[in-house]
Amino acid sequence: MAIAAITIFVVAYILLATEWVHRTKVALVGAGLMLLLHISDAEKAFFSEHTGIEWNVIFLLFGMMVIVSVLRRTGVFEYVAIWAAKRARGKPYRLMVMLCLLTAFASALLDNVTTVLLIAPVTFLVCDRLGLRPAPYLIAEVMASNIGGAATLVGDPPNIIIAAKGGLSFNDFLVHMAPIVLILLVVFCGLCRWLFRAEFTYDAKRAASVMKLNEKEAITDKALLVKALAVLLVVVTAFVLHPVLHYEPSIVALLGAGLLVLITDVTAQDALEDVEWPTLVFFAGLFIMVGGLVETGVIGNVSEATADATDGRLGVATFGLLGGSALLSAIIDNIPYVATMSPIVATLVESHGSNGQVLWWALALGADLGGNATAIGASANVVALGIAERQGHRISFWTFTRYGLVVTVVTVALCVPYLWLRYLA
Repeated sequence: MAIAAITIFVVAYILLATEWVHRTKVALVGAGLMLLLHISDAEKAFFSEHTGIEWNVIFLLFGMMVIVSVLRRTGVFEYVAIWAAKRARGKPYRLMVMLCLLTAFASALLDNVTTVLLIAPVTFLVCDRLGLRPAPYLIAEVMASNIGGAATLVGDPPNIIIAAKGGLSFNDFLVHMAPIVLILLVVFCGLCRWLFRAEFTYDAKRAASVMKLNEKEAITDKALLVKALAVLLVVVTAFVLHPVLHYEPSIVALLGAGLLVLITDVTAQDALEDVEWPTLVFFAGLFIMVGGLVETGVIGNVSEATADATDGRLGVATFGLLGGSALLSAIIDNIPYVATMSPIVATLVESHGSNGQVLWWALALGADLGGNATAIGASANVVALGIAERQGHRISFWTFTRYGLVVTVVTVALCVPYLWLRYLA
């Protein structure tokens, strides 16, 4: 069964990487084979917390897609696009830095998937105004969201899992993760100047035309905007207060979407029109495939072998966990990886006493930053690619990955001296 599960996953990954078959088809067929061969079953695939579909992620995405769909009808994205372009004075690199910092900050308060859903429409609009290709900007924003989301408990789904297993608070993440995230963001913005240097073509005429625009005129429905922003504010507040309220982000997003449809004139059909159904189906299939690897013990064995290799040495365990998490999170989505690895890390932390807390931060940094390495390394990556394809700006697996690998290597490498000097020296 383990060999069959590995074979299915490897073939699926090859198809995803080569893009010979659409990713949604690959995920559906791969999940179907896991079920057909009894590697998984209905109970394990649909109801298991460890080997099944992560419904919290699916419904979080669904709820926020509905909210974004309603917001799009107000003209607020056009407003933000014009505002950003004017503040950047139409200069491409300055615009990218502004959008990346905005994305990273928002990702620290929201989760990174929600932030990408909100920022993507703005990106397409502002790039259209300035005659720029949106793909590089969207790629940079996704990476910024994964970096920024690492700063807080609610910023990245793996952090929520880590907090639950390690008994860590919102403030714990702020104190231990935010400092290195700020450093990484500064480095990342500088890195963007080099990575996307060929894309920064300044068009003076387009920039001048944008500077003449009045962003306030972009708002088409002020009443709807007020209602939508009020609901979004409540949703964001509930996300931030998750440690106190104990409502899962998926529940908050669904309640927010339902409330917004209820108090506005937007029909259910219109609200559901912009939902990225292929992306949701892809996630469901991917979770089932990864669940097959978990069920057969493949991921567990790899994780335990990594833990055993440390031989009780905290430094080796810390950096092995950092690098191993980055590597594995690049290959499989970091949510199921962290869900599988966190019990093992909890055991390691306990064996090292109070000094062992550094292992939680190594796991979080490795998983969050490793998610940038490939197109399927993090949920936000998959969502962004789905949105880009729907808008007619398809981003291939390797286009994303060739930038992602560089960003991951640089950011993970910078975490080494941080962890060493703050916790181990």
